[in-house]
Amino acid sequence: MFKKEKTILCIGAGYVGGPTMAVIADKCPEYKVIVADINQERIDGWNSETLPIYEPGLESVVKRARGKNLFFTSDVFAAIKEASIIFVSVNTPTKTFGEGAGKAANLQYWEATARSIVEHSEDDKIVIEKSTLPVRTAEAMHRILQSNDKGLNFDVISNPEFMAEGTAIDDLNTPDRVLIGAMEDESGQIALQRIVDLYSCWVPKERIKTTNVWSSELSKLVANAMLAQRISSINSISAICEKTDANIVDVSEAIGLDSRIGAKFLKAGVGFGGSCFQKDILNLTYLCEYYNLPEVAKYWESVVDINNYQESRFVKRMIRKMFNTVAGKKVTLFGFAFKADTGDTREAPAKYISKMLLEEHAQLAISDPEALENAAKDLDGIEGDYELIKCPYEAAKGAHAIAIITEWNEFKDYDYKKIFDSMEKPAFIFDGRNILDHKKLYEIGFNVYPLGQQALSHLE
Repeated sequence: MFKKEKTILCIGAGYVGGPTMAVIADKCPEYKVIVADINQERIDGWNSETLPIYEPGLESVVKRARGKNLFFTSDVFAAIKEASIIFVSVNTPTKTFGEGAGKAANLQYWEATARSIVEHSEDDKIVIEKSTLPVRTAEAMHRILQSNDKGLNFDVISNPEFMAEGTAIDDLNTPDRVLIGAMEDESGQIALQRIVDLYSCWVPKERIKTTNVWSSELSKLVANAMLAQRISSINSISAICEKTDANIVDVSEAIGLDSRIGAKFLKAGVGFGGSCFQKDILNLTYLCEYYNLPEVAKYWESVVDINNYQESRFVKRMIRKMFNTVAGKKVTLFGFAFKADTGDTREAPAKYISKMLLEEHAQLAISDPEALENAAKDLDGIEGDYELIKCPYEAAKGAHAIAIITEWNEFKDYDYKKIFDSMEKPAFIFDGRNILDHKKLYEIGFNVYPLGQQALSHLE
């Protein structure tokens, strides 16, 4: 029988909540872990043999703990009553309306969750922000929770997630750091220690950093903004490389050898995607504007501007090299997920690249190992001629060009001679991730246009 103080609930069974709770359950068998979501289809997926999200290593972790101390339910209200510690991992998208539209976080789902916790709680609880939230959101949550007329006490903790999709299980098993921010009063510090004790089940003490709640909230936004900044920085240099015949791979390796800079997040590509980078930078921009720091806001907004530029630059180069038109031509996209080893397509560059190509009246064929279901949802309602085809060889048949959008390793192993033979000529490859053997492709007969590198073309 699990003790009340060791019963954990996570509200939200998405890309953060599901994997995080699965690892906690796996590492802390003395805790009961409940994952609740109002989306019955999603919960059914977590309870099935086919999980609702793709993540390497996730399935084995879930199967070890599910039914023992890990449970998935759509009865959120009953789970609130049962738990002593509640993680909140609900969606906080960018606002599309009202003040701050296009930049500020939409907190309506978060506030609705806070009010549900108040309504259905029968005893004191620790409530943990797991969603990425603006600075000082915890203060608003604390006020809502403490405004109850039941005499209950709620301690609010900020515990942002730093895992990366595609490596989430490894990141959760061996995190660089676990950040826990708490209120600085006595009750807040007691709650802080309980969460430290939870993570201490498997995380070394030196990797658990404690701070005040405001620093914790801001650290998450800044971490994502800094990573995205590196991507935009190297992508901006890829444009210079193409004009000067410098090689972006060589430049990236050269600067990455500097110990002060390091090599991570210096691979040029078609742009960053995912649920966090753009959303968090825009959120940070809005906060800077709110606190009357226009120069700082402009600086961070430029990171998003460069990302948008990289996507459009990639498409414009395709059109220019394909004799200034793609109208009526079949173009095959290899990859739709925002990165390899995930089926997540949120803010994926492929979505925007697809839209731009369709606006140019290209005929698209899209192939991805895991993301076609989400691609179908993303493209629903967009006008144009497109197909979603699992088999890459079928997708490439009759195409004028192939564009590599996602850095899936398996793309390197395809039989490109077979693909070339099935395509219209001249055949083009635009490698938006620089993962292929460009010289070999050129020798096969392709006109090869890497990103930030000199083209290998039979036409120039």
